[in-house]
Amino acid sequence: MADFLTGGPDEMVSGDGRIRGHWRALMGIIGSLGRPALAERGERLSRAMAEDGVASLLPGAARELWKLDPVPLPLMGGEFEALAAGIAQRARLLDAVLADLYGPQELLAQGHIPASMVFGSPAFLRAAHRSGGPARRPMLHLYAADLLRRPDGSWAVLQDRTSLCSGLGQLLENRRLHSSAMAEAFGAAQPRSISSFFELWQEALVRLAPHGRRDPAVALLSPGTKDPHWFEHVVLSRELGCALVETGDLTMRGGALFLKTLAGLQPVDVVLSRVDAATLDPLDQPEARASSGVPGLLDAVRHGALTLLNAPGAGLGEAPALAAFLEGLCPTVLGETLRLPSLPTHWLRPGAPVPPLPEGYAAWCYRPAGQGAGPEVLARPDTPPPAGLAVTALPPLPVAPSLVGSTLTPTPFVLRVFAMSDGTSWHVLPGGIARVAAEGAALTGRLAGGGWCKDVWVPADPSEAIIGPAARSGPPIAITRSSGAIPSRVADNLFWLGRYVERLDRAARLMRAAIARLRRGSVLPRELAELTTLATCLCEAGLIDEEARPSAGSLTSLANALGRTARPAVRRLQGCIGGLVESVRDRLTADMHATIKQTLRAAEEALEQSPADLSDLARALLPSLRFANAVAGITSENMVRGGARLFLELGRRMERAQAVASEVAVALDTPPARIEAGLRLVLELCDSVITYRSRYLAVLQPAPALDLVLADPSNPRGLAFQLKSIRTALAEVAGFAEEGGPTQDAADLLVQAEGITATLLAAPDQALEATRLLPGLLREMAGGIGELSNDVARRYFALLPAARAVGVDTGEAAVIEA
Repeated sequence: MADFLTGGPDEMVSGDGRIRGHWRALMGIIGSLGRPALAERGERLSRAMAEDGVASLLPGAARELWKLDPVPLPLMGGEFEALAAGIAQRARLLDAVLADLYGPQELLAQGHIPASMVFGSPAFLRAAHRSGGPARRPMLHLYAADLLRRPDGSWAVLQDRTSLCSGLGQLLENRRLHSSAMAEAFGAAQPRSISSFFELWQEALVRLAPHGRRDPAVALLSPGTKDPHWFEHVVLSRELGCALVETGDLTMRGGALFLKTLAGLQPVDVVLSRVDAATLDPLDQPEARASSGVPGLLDAVRHGALTLLNAPGAGLGEAPALAAFLEGLCPTVLGETLRLPSLPTHWLRPGAPVPPLPEGYAAWCYRPAGQGAGPEVLARPDTPPPAGLAVTALPPLPVAPSLVGSTLTPTPFVLRVFAMSDGTSWHVLPGGIARVAAEGAALTGRLAGGGWCKDVWVPADPSEAIIGPAARSGPPIAITRSSGAIPSRVADNLFWLGRYVERLDRAARLMRAAIARLRRGSVLPRELAELTTLATCLCEAGLIDEEARPSAGSLTSLANALGRTARPAVRRLQGCIGGLVESVRDRLTADMHATIKQTLRAAEEALEQSPADLSDLARALLPSLRFANAVAGITSENMVRGGARLFLELGRRMERAQAVASEVAVALDTPPARIEAGLRLVLELCDSVITYRSRYLAVLQPAPALDLVLADPSNPRGLAFQLKSIRTALAEVAGFAEEGGPTQDAADLLVQAEGITATLLAAPDQALEATRLLPGLLREMAGGIGELSNDVARRYFALLPAARAVGVDTGEAAVIEA
């Protein structure tokens, strides 16, 4: 923040140096805590934000963290009521102005707003203009305003937010964490509850559905996990009880919008969009890429088949130059005087001089006239501005005490307040976010993905009636237990999450087994054979290169490759898992996500901090194994036996089945006289040594050992168990009545696995039969599992029909239709 914006009014201390009344109870509690305890509360909030708040990030995610100040910003009840009335009026005004600009455009015809300012704005969405009649209302459903105090102490608007209005998810998490970490202050100040606002919002989304829709389906449209506000979208979708979707999850059919799920197309009636309006529909917007929008979406909005909130084009209300005309527009449009004005703002047309800076203001803020998210330039009054910009006078920023280190320090801030329309009236959230104006941070523009903020508290009034949604009546809801009511994209991400978790588990087990043998010093011939087998498995798993295989009895290249090549490969697997967990975060409860995140973070930190020594590397791999076990436990005990769990399990079981088949094939690809070393290794890799000993004592033979790891359906690390689980899951997803398809393919593979034991028992020489028959058979089965995985992806994720030959085979290449 520029130095010339410092020295603003103090929110806590009055002009005579006394603490203001609405701060006294709060500061009394903070004072009683003392510096060490207050600093500990600040650290507790930081940990909570990092571990399970909006700022919580998984390994590999490099984003700026949100920091929540333990000292909130209280507002006087009477002051907030006046502010709320001004916010509601300003929202009504902007809604009416936008409706005119996208409808009859009378304000342009009468000269109240310059046409060049509107049509020259990048935020004006021509596809949203209804030339034949008024624009569909409401244009605004959500509204937010960034506020500063004027020199006279009253609030004024720095920036209107009519597009995405980010920050509500952050606000929810701020309040949740504050009520826990600062329970004493929360009890003393008794801030007004914000839950009724979200309950009213949830009801409003239903009421705003197109006419005649019963039990409308509501979806929150997000740009996806790469968006800096992704977790806010997760929080809001949960709070509002709506589906969290991306543009790739949606499609148009017959002029209506549908969500692509495993159970087929599901209609969507209301979309709460968190996506830039300019990228929504590639048919109406040339700048939108086909991959980033939904073709035909805006046409459904125009014909009333879909409610999109905020309405397309509402971002025009953020144009900085428009603020210069609102005070004059309010009497014309609403017949009222504007209660909450903007900071002094002017549109600098070519040749127009910059007006003198009003008394008490510190600087000018220059911004593109028609772009609310454009860059800002803060300048002193004597700096000549370029033409065509909007210029806003900035007062010294207000300050409030914040915890810096262990000391309370006055810090400047910008206040953001939110409002929501239910179609008839506006509701202002009793609270907000105070963004601390850090050095170099923009005062305007869209809310950043990180920074420093304060929770805003409004004191509760015991005499005030709490307004909540009315009880909804209607016919009983039909019971459903469908396993396919999830978007195909989510099922895809869950499937690959399961696969990557198993790859991490396999990598850790193979590396640990190899390190255990390398650490013994002198290697026996049997151990050399085991290391050769392990090196082949590590190579097939993509963890080491071909050159690292033991040669001429030398193990140096293998030892070096485990630290140089395999360790980075494991870290890449952890990063892939972190990204996939983030993509399905809305499908995980807070406890599930915390368990996955903390165990995964521990696994990555252990690998990062371990030295290059093989002993340390072996210990560093243990948290990765524990993480895989934690995911298995969560899948078993915390997830309903539905679509989400089924595809997570399918991914795990397919990956493990392929790994077992491939590893046993490698271990058996040896002369019959040396099969014992391979059998011992596969029992170790399949975690089945104790079970084998309890069944057969110390006698090691091919048929019993291979029965346990290949054909025993009760061994959760064995091949038959994986194939049986795959068959059951596929039957449940597809419907048990389906004949053929992936379910039958899995059943055929299971029959092959279960038949291995009888084949070996019938052979006169089990070792000879195992080494002759099984390597080729198991590699063929591993390939079949891979084809099964591709078929599942084709059926449920890519939503493509199965490839089939067309016409009669005449010996030439068949035409394939997909």
